[in-house]
Amino acid sequence: MLEELKAEVCKANIELYKSGIVLYTWGNVSGIDREKGLVVIKPSGVRYESMKPEDMVVVDLSDARVVEGNLNPSTDLPTHLELYRSFPNIMGVAHSHSIHAVAFAQAGRSIPILGTTHADYSSVEIPCTRMLTREEVEQDYELNTGKVIVECMEEKVLSQDDIPDNISDIIPGALVHSHGPFTWGSDPMDAVRNMVNRIVKQDPAAKARLIELWDETKPKLMNLNDYVTETAALLDESQKLNFKRWPILNTRVHQNPKTYGSYSAEVNNVKQYITGRLSRFDELVRK
Repeated sequence: MLEELKAEVCKANIELYKSGIVLYTWGNVSGIDREKGLVVIKPSGVRYESMKPEDMVVVDLSDARVVEGNLNPSTDLPTHLELYRSFPNIMGVAHSHSIHAVAFAQAGRSIPILGTTHADYSSVEIPCTRMLTREEVEQDYELNTGKVIVECMEEKVLSQDDIPDNISDIIPGALVHSHGPFTWGSDPMDAVRNMVNRIVKQDPAAKARLIELWDETKPKLMNLNDYVTETAALLDESQKLNFKRWPILNTRVHQNPKTYGSYSAEVNNVKQYITGRLSRFDELVRK
């Protein structure tokens, strides 16, 4: 079923990986057969190096039901389906966690037109959606991600009374606040090209602006350690009692690789993790 589209979607996913803007399995591309009302998407958790066309999952556009495939579809499937339903002429959708685009998304900033490559693919800035509410995150997060993208297109880019069928003629994608980029196009590979070219990762002016935004945002994120310290102090007595009461010290708990021998050690581990991740992100942004 849809062998040609499955091969096309598989090839587009591998191209996304080869472009250098995907880490591990954190990215996905899909394509659609409008006549049949079926979407082909990358399976969840499958590494790109071993991916084959027969691994692709076919789902029904109307109800997300798996029609063909032995693997689970990408967890971002509801976002892809919402975009296909809302914009009836897009034929491919791509998503990545590109370091550069994510930096803008984490800062809640749209990507201005800073280079000619961006201008070749979009005549407007790449908008960033609003932040999802707690309720939207907790109740059908992936579907609501698609809904805020559509809402963003209506409010920031298009007139609500004048949304063209082929939105990619005007803009090729959007940033989801605190998440990352989604792009679309005339087919799966076109969505990937829009992803790679619109994140302006090679424009010196854009790189300088990215570092500037990161330098503005980083001190706020470093305050997370102060928040952890303050919260830990409030919970100090109760957590000490928990550590005494329950036999969990130096054992595996849930998916944690290790449980430390004291409450203070657990708190320090959280703070070290935050510091380490911020340092790594700082290193990647400045490459």
